[in-house]
Amino acid sequence: MIERAFLDDSILQFRKLQRLAEKAIAQVSHEDFFDTLDPEANSIALLVKHMAGNMRSRWTDFLTTDGEKPDRDRDREFEREPADTYDSLMDRWHDGWARLFGALATLSAQDLTRMVSVRGEAHSVIEAINRQMTHYAQHVGQIVLLAKHLKGSAWRSLSIPRGKSKEFDVSKSGKTFDIKK
Repeated sequence: MIERAFLDDSILQFRKLQRLAEKAIAQVSHEDFFDTLDPEANSIALLVKHMAGNMRSRWTDFLTTDGEKPDRDRDREFEREPADTYDSLMDRWHDGWARLFGALATLSAQDLTRMVSVRGEAHSVIEAINRQMTHYAQHVGQIVLLAKHLKGSAWRSLSIPRGKSKEFDVSKSGKTFDIKK
């Protein structure tokens, strides 16, 4: 029972991360998608490219092959190449998420204790899922931060806007809460 709950929640949390990143990406222009804060920084485009490459590698044949595929060139994921357009990178992004959700959909409760390999290191399926969840959350946070920076005052909040927490609490419950009580 708990195993199914873990899998269902993992899918839900990955979907939330995908939606959060996509809502942030939707706010920036295709030109800003490629902007960096400094020469050593990654653009949203490179973060998308890296995450897509990671997802393709980790989630393709998830239970049966090492999560670091021999044809992956991780270093190139952090370089802008002539073929890297907004559309091509977003196509890779969607393909990566489809692979992730496809792999998770095939898992059973019994699979959670199986061992998989990532760069030759053994992980339980639970560990592998959690490893990727934290990795993607880190990069989604970077995407949101970059998009917010690039949009400046035109940014539309992806959660509760600054200074609107009390209004949100009211809309959730229909009543206000007196903090002094």
